Amino acid sequence: MADNKRDYYEVLGVDKSASAEDIKKAYRKNALKYHPDRNPGNQEAEEKFKELGEAYEVLSDSDKRAKYDQFGFAGVDPSYGAGAGGDYGDFGGFGGFGGFGGFGDIFSEVFGGGSSRRTRNAPRRGEDIAARLDITFEEAAFGTEKEVSYYRIENCGSCNGTGSADGQVETCSQCHGSGQVRVTQNMMGMAFQSTSTCPQCSGRGKIIKTPCSTCRGKAKVRKNHTVRARVPAGINEGQSIRLQGEGCVGSNGGPNGDVLVEMFIKRHPIFQREGMEVLCEIPITFTQAALGAQIQVPTLDGKTTFDIPEGTQTGREFILPGKGIPQVGNPKRRGNQRIYVVVETPTKLTKEQKELLKKLDATWDTKATPKRKKFFDTLKDFFD
Repeated sequence: MADNKRDYYEVLGVDKSASAEDIKKAYRKNALKYHPDRNPGNQEAEEKFKELGEAYEVLSDSDKRAKYDQFGFAGVDPSYGAGAGGDYGDFGGFGGFGGFGGFGDIFSEVFGGGSSRRTRNAPRRGEDIAARLDITFEEAAFGTEKEVSYYRIENCGSCNGTGSADGQVETCSQCHGSGQVRVTQNMMGMAFQSTSTCPQCSGRGKIIKTPCSTCRGKAKVRKNHTVRARVPAGINEGQSIRLQGEGCVGSNGGPNGDVLVEMFIKRHPIFQREGMEVLCEIPITFTQAALGAQIQVPTLDGKTTFDIPEGTQTGREFILPGKGIPQVGNPKRRGNQRIYVVVETPTKLTKEQKELLKKLDATWDTKATPKRKKFFDTLKDFFD
């Protein structure tokens, strides 16, 4: 079997010039991929995980790496090759592994915790859920309470989350409730231990002889759930609110996940929004623009009276302070409302109206239309 050993650098997928950090990153990436917890019952993945641990144990140690670079496997494994044991017996072979349990120490060193020994039946938090909520422009501005409906994973009501029709659940006698068993294998004259999913209980740690017909022994079901959510004043399109504990149910006593509710604001027929400011375009007549007028302006708080000064041009901006969107978390502070005036040119005039406009046009001098005068003066200079 030793003759089939792959080069340690090849196992980790790094060059011989790789730094210690590169080696660690390569091991981290591949160990996560082939870890027994992620590949229950996969013998090939288990073998690759052992191979990775062996390669990393040598290449992460500067002394062992130097001997491996110089002498190959014989430099670090006294059982490899004829006569190797007498020359390199002081290297200690792979004693650092201490069986497959040693891989757990390596894994803990790299990942910061004994992940390989984690029981499947440890408390686990439920998954988070993303939901959508459609609200009006006004509801986003001033806040509201709305019902949010979504599907989540809950404990089965028929069996009270046990998975058993008669409520009888036994602890697995093979794994003693851990959901995992240790398997010992001999490689190169050494005993390696690995952790795999218990074949008797399929990793659940429990035996259910009479599965619940509703959940089929899984103890959980997917159900529609509705909850009331408070939407804060000033929230904007695409922002989310978090409903703690309203997500999927946890496992083995773990807490529920959360729900992230994303806001979708319906288009308003009059208003637009830029941050905390409300934008509004208001058409006025030619006469109102020329003579000035008092008009009614819509705001989020209702109608308000506003004076348009005489001589107002299309596109002129006016500000209504404090008539915009409240600040999230501080609704007393509000943005402004910006009004853009559009002077509407009359259409479908009667014959009499046209005659009156012609007479009016004949009375205007250059002072009445200074922009027009400036344009034609500039045009004249350009062609001259």
